[in-house]
Amino acid sequence: MALDLRTKLAVAAGKGTAALSRRLGRGGGSAVGGKVTLALARLAISSLVGDRRVALISGTNGKTTTTSFVAAGWATAAPIVANITGANLPTGVVSVLASSSADAVLEVDEGHLSRVMAETSPTVVVLLNLSRDQLDRVGEVSRHAGRWRDALTTLPATVVIANSDDPLIAWAAMNHTNVVWVATGQKWRADATSCPSCAGSISWDTTGAWSCDSCVFTRPKPHLTLLGDTVIDHRAADSMHVVDIGLPGWANRANAVMAAAACGCVGVSVVDALAAMSTVGGVAGRYETVTIRGSQARLLLAKNPAGWHELFEVLRPAPMPVIVGINSRIVDGRDPSWLWDVPFERLRGRRVIATGERGRDLVVRLRYADVDAEFIENATAALEAVAHLSTEFEVAANYSNFQQMRIAATSIRRSSTRSRRPNSGGES
Repeated sequence: MALDLRTKLAVAAGKGTAALSRRLGRGGGSAVGGKVTLALARLAISSLVGDRRVALISGTNGKTTTTSFVAAGWATAAPIVANITGANLPTGVVSVLASSSADAVLEVDEGHLSRVMAETSPTVVVLLNLSRDQLDRVGEVSRHAGRWRDALTTLPATVVIANSDDPLIAWAAMNHTNVVWVATGQKWRADATSCPSCAGSISWDTTGAWSCDSCVFTRPKPHLTLLGDTVIDHRAADSMHVVDIGLPGWANRANAVMAAAACGCVGVSVVDALAAMSTVGGVAGRYETVTIRGSQARLLLAKNPAGWHELFEVLRPAPMPVIVGINSRIVDGRDPSWLWDVPFERLRGRRVIATGERGRDLVVRLRYADVDAEFIENATAALEAVAHLSTEFEVAANYSNFQQMRIAATSIRRSSTRSRRPNSGGES
């Protein structure tokens, strides 16, 4: 891949900055390195793409998991590079592209997808879902749908993998000439009650199909349908394949089917793609089980009402204790009022510890839900307190608190290891 001198120098400067960041212990360096690269060469993403094939994955929930699934399936057909750790802003995208000339599988923040589509002319775009998330930072979801819709009109050669059960996704993709529609069985509907085409009301029937009460906008006929743990491929005489993956719950099966459809763009069959995805056992710490003072804690991520709705489906049953952690940093969204849209009533009958910077807000919400809740602000203290109560427990947190929980769990494990080491010094 031949690069112009400006891009070469910008990439070199970005890599140098990233390396310095790592040496100083300031993080992985992809964000700051990418920031430097783009500051020096605004069109670096376009230059770095060249003639390689690119897959873009975006949506409110499931981006990182689906990117990991696509990467696993795509890698059976060709070498790939991917941002499977979640660095999904243009700064992260340019850093990944600068690291290799292989085909790229890229998670992209929904607010930046239109720009990245324009700069990469992707082979395939996967549109997962749209629901409220960080409204103070990114605005209403209908804005994203409209921008995606406009951007796709300039990319007739791109294949779009679209969730036909989400009206906002369907509206964004419906005018494109090359769409693979996937019926995922999506259950969250609170963010798509009005028609994005005419502002009428959207109605669902008992099968999950939807239509507008006021215009012709209706659910597209799916090419792939997820039913339970089986995917039906209507393109191949309704052939059926079991979705047997290592990650739990309906949402991950839906992500896997969307990913399998994307892998078809490089000649990987649904069967082969799903087989490759079965090796994905964890995604950036999500679903990881860690040992806390002899107890086993499973780490779960939920960032918004739709994500919490899905998380309740995979929580192990009461009376197993649960830690729920909520922060309100920039990456989480400053406004935690969405807590009132989460059916926390489903936590009744178990011990719940609320933690995090907005843990007190959470305690109020839980008490209105008649949930027995205690507030412990510090992540380490919360983990150790529950470890004394049960040999197994769940930890469910939003983004920045999830990272705090991972760091706290690692710190506890290290301190436990040090305390078990025999004293190697001589007698005094």
